Amino acid sequence: MATGTQTPLPPLVEPAADLTHEEYQRYSRHLLIPEFGVEAQKRLKNSRVLVIGAGGLGSPALLYLAAAGVGTIGVVDDDTVEVSNLQRQVIHGVNDLGRSKGQSAADSVRELNPLVNVVLHEVRLGTDNILELFAEYDVILDGTDNFATRYLVNDAAQILGKPYVWGSILRFDGQVSVFWTGYGPTYRDLYPEAPPAGSVPSCAEGGVLGVICAQIGSVMVNEAIKLITGIGRTLLGRVLIFDALAMSWREIGLRPDPDAKPVTELMDYEAFCGMPAATSPDADAVPGIDVVRLRELLAERASGSRQFELIDVREDGEYGIVHIDGSVLIPKDRILSGAVELPDQEIYVHCKSGVRSASVVRFLRESGYANVHNVTGGIEDWVRKVEPEKPLY
Repeated sequence: MATGTQTPLPPLVEPAADLTHEEYQRYSRHLLIPEFGVEAQKRLKNSRVLVIGAGGLGSPALLYLAAAGVGTIGVVDDDTVEVSNLQRQVIHGVNDLGRSKGQSAADSVRELNPLVNVVLHEVRLGTDNILELFAEYDVILDGTDNFATRYLVNDAAQILGKPYVWGSILRFDGQVSVFWTGYGPTYRDLYPEAPPAGSVPSCAEGGVLGVICAQIGSVMVNEAIKLITGIGRTLLGRVLIFDALAMSWREIGLRPDPDAKPVTELMDYEAFCGMPAATSPDADAVPGIDVVRLRELLAERASGSRQFELIDVREDGEYGIVHIDGSVLIPKDRILSGAVELPDQEIYVHCKSGVRSASVVRFLRESGYANVHNVTGGIEDWVRKVEPEKPLY
């Protein structure tokens, strides 16, 4: 496919038989658009869209899909609503804290548009259920924030020949594209190899400006509507990149790799992304202690009976929010770049949850530091179990 061009795509969905009087009134602003009209609205009514995640991107996507009149909306999420979600996950409110995100999102969708059929899938996507689940829908919206799930979604969609809309956000940046094997590139054309484990932070680790979720999520819905109805030019073969600080949009062209082997079966995606499964021998490659043991060790150090270094590998802003007294801040990237020489003594490493610190410990041990240990659970566990008066983030 030539960059910047696109053969017109056929509508994904046949139109419904008719609209009701209530639907004519509700969707009248759509019906007035000459390029859209009644026919496109009937296709939306007959469509089935699956949204993976009722979080930052899923929140605006679900609301705008419902408002647009998509007939059936599936929601995949097995998480619960936490207070830190409310900064960007606008489909949830204070009264939903502790509730299932799927149920909270479904209630909001039904409140906005009771004509929409909401189907909850309160499961964790995996190789055992994804193909059966995707087969029920016309188009998939992927708003997940980890590479293992993104490759899983891509491969399942490719096996089934389903188009899907992908969105990604981090800090002040966002990206959107459409992937559809047979018609254009897939996610594997954008990322043929997974980035090294821990090299790209999640929103929970790196942060995100909340409003970007609305900007990227609404673009994702726009693409889904175009796929369903057959109108306009989709982002197939293009990646749209948003910079909120510069308030700029740009795009890059993307072509299918002619030498890429077609995906015919699913695989172990955590292993592919360098994330050892908990049951694998590699899971024990990083020795660690829990925060209760760390408290004991810090008490021993304070009494002079033990010497060791406690290194916090988070970023400056995270350290400023909350930190463990007696820890030394050395951000992960400085260590992994080899810019820091550490003392030849016992070392304990922690981060927010234990993921980043595990990658640092693995790196240091491979670099010759034999007496290095991970603090599992990170400062989240420390606050919950040791110093609950300190803030969580």
